[in-house]
Amino acid sequence: MTTTAPPPPLLSAQGLHVTFPGRHGAPAARAVDGVELDIRAGEIVALVGESGCGKTTLARSLLGLVTPAAGRITFAGKPLEYSSRALKAYRRRVQLVLQDPTGSLNPRHTVYDAVAEGLRIHGRTGNERAAVAEALAHAGLRPPERFFLRYPHELSGGQRQRVVIAGALVLEPELIVADEPVASLDASVRGEILALLLRLRTELGLSALVVTHDLGLAWNIADRVAVMYLGRIVETGEVEQVLTAPRHPYTQALLSVLPEAQGDPVVLTGEPPDPSRIPTGCRFHARCQVLASGEAERAGVADRCRTEDLEVLDGGGGDQVACHWARAPGRPGD
Repeated sequence: MTTTAPPPPLLSAQGLHVTFPGRHGAPAARAVDGVELDIRAGEIVALVGESGCGKTTLARSLLGLVTPAAGRITFAGKPLEYSSRALKAYRRRVQLVLQDPTGSLNPRHTVYDAVAEGLRIHGRTGNERAAVAEALAHAGLRPPERFFLRYPHELSGGQRQRVVIAGALVLEPELIVADEPVASLDASVRGEILALLLRLRTELGLSALVVTHDLGLAWNIADRVAVMYLGRIVETGEVEQVLTAPRHPYTQALLSVLPEAQGDPVVLTGEPPDPSRIPTGCRFHARCQVLASGEAERAGVADRCRTEDLEVLDGGGGDQVACHWARAPGRPGD
């Protein structure tokens, strides 16, 4: 019997490291510290974690906005090049959607000009009016002509976010990177924007990387989830598997504070460590509730948690976890 190999990834990060110089002779901050991540055509991947874990820096590096210190990014099988011409061509195919539509839109520009801006920057010829109208319609602003001459202050927050999305769609990208796409919106319109992103995947075949701190959002929109902590992905897999049976204590803690969670919330002690001083052993061990409770000791892995680093997880999409305790003999999923 023959098996069908999975399709190659559309976007792939391989051994990615991004560092920022320290101040006054301090060690460099390892914002992204060895990441493997694949996104396939038509797939939505959620990248989740606390503020400061490195997820936005990773997203910016995938967009070519930050040059990695090591590793490489490939798109459609070809390595990303960092010349101005190559990056301009790349950004026609990979577009960014930011979390703050008010800050993303020039208050002096009409909706039409805001959406047409990408076409003009990239010198796209053809019927500009038709392209703008089509993008607005895909973003759910219908009839589009009714919005052409409006200004951002005349729109609701949800409408402004749809204009930002239309500005990305007008270049007909293959992938969008959405950084906290509903964080600044009222709860009443968040569901509408998430439904829009899912519809765009169905209608246009778009892939998406959705960067968020909200695991509930990941559950509603993603095919796969990658949980990031201190510059590295610590758990990844199909969204149902990771969010219904999380194996990493950090993922368990993030899930425990959702309104629908069963049991008491896990309160993590302290703040995430400084990325210029990543601890030895598991990078989560200083805040780990499993180590603090003695469960890791009973499983015989406490010393390894404190002293033995874990390998970088493969980006290919299988269910994986970087945790000595989760992998201890006899534990589910071992």
